[in-house]
Amino acid sequence: MKELMFLLSFSILFQSCFSYKSIDINTIAIEKKQKFEFEKVDKTKVKGRLVFKDERKIILKNKGNTQTVLKEEIYEVRVKKFSILKSFGVVAFASLLVGLFATSIVPGANSGG
Repeated sequence: MKELMFLLSFSILFQSCFSYKSIDINTIAIEKKQKFEFEKVDKTKVKGRLVFKDERKIILKNKGNTQTVLKEEIYEVRVKKFSILKSFGVVAFASLLVGLFATSIVPGANSGG
């Protein structure tokens, strides 16, 4: 059980360090090859790394598949961004969990004397 909790907290640690920040579609620079999430007008979401952009469409690549999104179909654009504060909070929380697990494993740690 303790190993499972450790693995879960470890996976949360690496997923929580990134967040998506909303940006204007016209500020996207193709040179950066950033990861984007597009929410279309029909509320479907498309994620991927930017491959191509012109006045009418944007092409993304995700897991080997390319997807074309027309600019007129886009409702919101978000760019994947590393979050230092989230990373620090998650590391602190994971350290606390590891400390709690370590004290519960050591025999006699909870016996007052």
